[in-house]
Amino acid sequence: MIPGAHLPPLRAARALSARLCPSQHLCSEGSRNGGESRRDTLQSNGDGILEGEEEVKGLDAGHFRPEMLLRLPPPGGPPESDDDDGEDLSPGHGSRRWFFEDVRLEADRIFRILLQDGPGFSARQALDEMRPKVSIKLMREVLFRILVSVDSVNRERYPKLAYRFFVWAGQQEGYRHNTSTYNLVMKVFAQCGEVKAMWRLFEEMAEKGLPVSARTFHLLICASGQVGLRRRLVERFIKSSTFRYRPFRNAFNAILHTLLTIEQYSLIEWVHQKMIFEGHSPDVLTYNIVMRAKYMLGKLDQFHRLLDEMGKNELMPDLHTYNLLLHALGKGDKPLAALNLLNYMSDVGCVPNVLHFTNLIDGLGRAGNLEACKYFFDEMVKKGCEPDVVCYTVVIASYVAAGEFEEAQRYFDDMLVRGQLPNVYTYNSMIRGLCTAGEFDKAFSMLKEMESHGCTPNFSVYSSLVSRLRNAGKDSQANTVIKYMTDKGHYLHLLSRFEGYERC
Repeated sequence: MIPGAHLPPLRAARALSARLCPSQHLCSEGSRNGGESRRDTLQSNGDGILEGEEEVKGLDAGHFRPEMLLRLPPPGGPPESDDDDGEDLSPGHGSRRWFFEDVRLEADRIFRILLQDGPGFSARQALDEMRPKVSIKLMREVLFRILVSVDSVNRERYPKLAYRFFVWAGQQEGYRHNTSTYNLVMKVFAQCGEVKAMWRLFEEMAEKGLPVSARTFHLLICASGQVGLRRRLVERFIKSSTFRYRPFRNAFNAILHTLLTIEQYSLIEWVHQKMIFEGHSPDVLTYNIVMRAKYMLGKLDQFHRLLDEMGKNELMPDLHTYNLLLHALGKGDKPLAALNLLNYMSDVGCVPNVLHFTNLIDGLGRAGNLEACKYFFDEMVKKGCEPDVVCYTVVIASYVAAGEFEEAQRYFDDMLVRGQLPNVYTYNSMIRGLCTAGEFDKAFSMLKEMESHGCTPNFSVYSSLVSRLRNAGKDSQANTVIKYMTDKGHYLHLLSRFEGYERC
């Protein structure tokens, strides 16, 4: 058990950095493995991580990826939708409901006409004869139908249909495209790999003086795979007078946040340097994003310098800053410092919630300090924070990774008693633990149990179970799992990854 600790009131993040994040370890018993946990020595590859000689795909590595827990929700409201124009498309009541129903029926007719386009049938002529009343709502309904219908068979044809309809609609009297419709067409292009066509639309938007939104930027930067091209794109958006990102105070923060969502940490560093060079003062959001990037890149000295700089600029940490600090202290195996920080948060009116405890426990679990994981889980419950499915999953994964499956099972059972339904991550960890314990029949039963609880296994569940069965010399049971997957119609396009398996 960790002895109680209390941090004297601090006036700034600068003092917080000095007291909580010095170079030496602050836990009473010291770091268990000379400051480096077993997990931190694992080598990564493109598909997952290597655990000894065995590759464990994706989530079967035992933990959520840090970015899933440390995500930074955009302030000022929920993230932008794909529509990006702020209009409510819900049917509502009365005449409004009938109006939307009419729009949807008309969109269905237009979609059927577009599908017939080809030799012997002119979709343009059919649309001219139909004479629909073109509106933003109608455009979005039609383009959405095209977008959700794209597959490997039609991915070359559908972008052409979307663009032809887009051009035809833009020529109709009384109608003008907006940012939302451009973004939807660009999303169709992105899904079909038409990057050059996306850039042509972007150029057209600029020529027409339409405001470009965060959605526009996100679509383009995700489609632009080369680092050099992404840098040029960022430069272009920084200089653009039409770049608009409503939830954020300025374009730099908007760009930084978008780069964070696609995990472009090195590019975040570059944008931050540009921001400082051009004389823009960072705010708390800026610091949170850049500190996140430094942490994910393993640049902890720069991470702490930024925290110190934040205090010098008289900017106080917010909930997200504390969230990252707690995870860093946990992964650094510093439970006493984490306890100090939790006490300090309460003193300054920033009461820790379940997400703060979850990130701390996740970090401690990665450091292998299960005693501290249990202590903070119990403290969280004592303080009235109800553990959710994510928190339970983090604890379960920590015990599974440490080879203590009985404790993992205890938390899994407690989770069910408290009415928390396991998700795919929880089941991944439990199945992995059962396999490690040699309980392969129970692991297969749990795989089937997922379905009965409305939780569809992802491919990593199947591949991990098959791999472990084969490593144990149980090829027949491995083939049974593969057959179960194919009978369910799951991931048939990935069947070739199971080498040596032949379908009957």
